[in-house]
Amino acid sequence: MNFSTKAIHVGQEPDELTGAVTVPLYQTSTYAQSGIGEHKGFEYARTHNLTRQKWEENIAALEQGTHGFAFASGLAAIDTIMKMLSAGDHVVAAEDMYGGTFRLFDKILRRMGMHFTYVDMTNPENVRSALQPNTKMIYTESPTNPMMMLTDLSAVAQIATSAGAMMVVDNTFMSPYLQTPLTLGADIVLHSATKYLGGHSDLVSGVVVTNRTDIADQLRFLQNAAGAIPGPFDCWLCLRSIKTLAVRMKQHCENAKAIAEFCAKHPAIHKVYYPGLESHPQHTLAKRQMRDFGAMISLELGTEEKARSFAKRVKVFTLAESLGGVESLVCYPVGMTHGSVPVETRERLGITTSLIRLSVGIEDVEDLIADIDQALE
Repeated sequence: MNFSTKAIHVGQEPDELTGAVTVPLYQTSTYAQSGIGEHKGFEYARTHNLTRQKWEENIAALEQGTHGFAFASGLAAIDTIMKMLSAGDHVVAAEDMYGGTFRLFDKILRRMGMHFTYVDMTNPENVRSALQPNTKMIYTESPTNPMMMLTDLSAVAQIATSAGAMMVVDNTFMSPYLQTPLTLGADIVLHSATKYLGGHSDLVSGVVVTNRTDIADQLRFLQNAAGAIPGPFDCWLCLRSIKTLAVRMKQHCENAKAIAEFCAKHPAIHKVYYPGLESHPQHTLAKRQMRDFGAMISLELGTEEKARSFAKRVKVFTLAESLGGVESLVCYPVGMTHGSVPVETRERLGITTSLIRLSVGIEDVEDLIADIDQALE
């Protein structure tokens, strides 16, 4: 089956009992047993919930993996992945990443004995040079948040394999419609399902997919043991939303390309960070490993005053954290999503006080461009 057919049908077969074409919402905490240890495969809702199970089957198929796991948030998903490691283990991580991920690594996991080396993953050799005898994981986002840097996933996957380390890719900015890291050699792919998978800014959730049984066994144990699971209603919302992922992503990408091209020519904008522009230093890599270029754009406006003015003046775009919803959002990374990243690191990466990040929605693109234009006046 092709992507949209999978999205609509895998894990979403008509209900056997009633024929309902929508997966039922199993809003229950426990299940009746006919005798001690005699049940229908469901004992307790932290361990098993059929609505969650169907969502996990669906996202695994879309990421071309074999095992899917749903969590209460994207960070809960990342935290569970990191629980596969132990004190003393070493992780090579991309230096540009979501501020919440950095906070988890630097403020919590480092204190618990894990070691992290942050490198520029636009060059795979930087990853190789950072390897240590105790390296157990290579962790990246591609594109990164918010500087839109790309990792050559195939090249880094080969390095991870040679080092005996797991390769983990946060695929939130792309969605499985645009990029499938498992097919490029990654061992684990994760998403904040809050973003494009949910797509309507009405839920918080996360997912992890792998095609390795040994990793799946650990994730299944940790999902149950630590219990950071989503409720069945959030899983039901994801199942509803995923059916339209393909059509939404097509419009997201179409709008973003038009806006990036407009911004690249605008005299008030100093620089546009978007992999779909030929001016992006990794545009060729983007064309090779992504099916389209996504809908996240970062803009350098030159001064903090201009960035703050832009964020106040937009009318169709909404100033808010998060991304990936049908509505367009503008974010100020320094004061919103990346406040936990050290100032010197932010400045070195280009996350300046004059940088804004756009999450381009699916509104009429003429209205979005007009809104950007008037906000820049």
